[in-house]
Amino acid sequence: MKREHIFLVAIFFLTFLSFYLFYQILSPFLTSIFWAISLAIVFYPIFQKLQRLLKKRNVLSAMTMTLLVILVIVIPSSLLMVSLANEVVEVYHWIEEMIKNGRLQTYLDQVREIPIFKWIWERFSQSLNIDQMDPSGLMLKNLQQVSGFLLNQTSKIFKGLSTFIISFFFTLLSLYYLFKDGDHLFEKLRDTLPIPPKERDILILRFKEMVYATIYGGIVVAIVQGILGGLIFWILGISSPILWGTAMAFLSFIPIGGTALVWVPAAILLLVQGALLKGIILLGLGVFGISMADNLLRPYFISSRTNIHPLLLFFAVLGGIQAFGLIGLVFGPLIATLCFTLIEIYIQGTKPKDSPDVRSHQ
Repeated sequence: MKREHIFLVAIFFLTFLSFYLFYQILSPFLTSIFWAISLAIVFYPIFQKLQRLLKKRNVLSAMTMTLLVILVIVIPSSLLMVSLANEVVEVYHWIEEMIKNGRLQTYLDQVREIPIFKWIWERFSQSLNIDQMDPSGLMLKNLQQVSGFLLNQTSKIFKGLSTFIISFFFTLLSLYYLFKDGDHLFEKLRDTLPIPPKERDILILRFKEMVYATIYGGIVVAIVQGILGGLIFWILGISSPILWGTAMAFLSFIPIGGTALVWVPAAILLLVQGALLKGIILLGLGVFGISMADNLLRPYFISSRTNIHPLLLFFAVLGGIQAFGLIGLVFGPLIATLCFTLIEIYIQGTKPKDSPDVRSHQ
């Protein structure tokens, strides 16, 4: 083997080894870094305005912006988590009491008498023999199992909370430097990408579009629907509005059903209980308020240039969460974008040079 070949093999081996070791060094902090990048993208337009206001003082602007992120995210999130925990406990005791005094079984029997649900119940009972089941007893048993599980998981919950606080500190530290040196780092990354300028610009553009679609077209719309749903529940006097609003925010990512999986059963329960006016109002506000928010806001936030199918975004988000945790909300769609963009670059590279681009005429 020639000395040149030995040298190339050695360089390749050392490069691979150094990247592997570098990944091992950074791996405990990657989630914090990715969250910082996502937050920096969301708040960067505000940071640029703040920079102009403070006359390009990067350090002061970065510190001020990081503190603003803490005020905007940490304080509301902390209050939400405390209120949510209290309401979960209240709902647990409420359901347990309803099961014990038989009110839940009464409501289930009343719902079963509604024609559409009666028809569904008969079809299920024929195939699954569910008439022999005791829904109240089954729910009580499951509630007892859940309470026992949570009691045994207390130490793990506190350990997870301390880990979250440490990770969030690293996120804020990374966020400060991304604000301070963001432009310089982005230019360095852009120049480092080993692909031609045209394909590089396509890749960066698709990433920006996907981040915009995921964060604004997904997360922001979910927050708006959750707040709107929680407010409607609170105005109508429905118990635990924060819990149900949070549930609607998470369910808004589901293409089929979405927030209706919460407000439709709630409206039916109000009608069964005899609160006809509240039930009708909730149905109306659910259709023309909560659900309409998705139809109006999502097209507004996601530009026509971003060809993202809702089903693809849904599976990318869920798969990302399963693979990477909560950061998968953003990271999952970005990986999907990388795959489809590379395919697009390949297809464009294999086209004849004189072949017109069909999309340019659309």
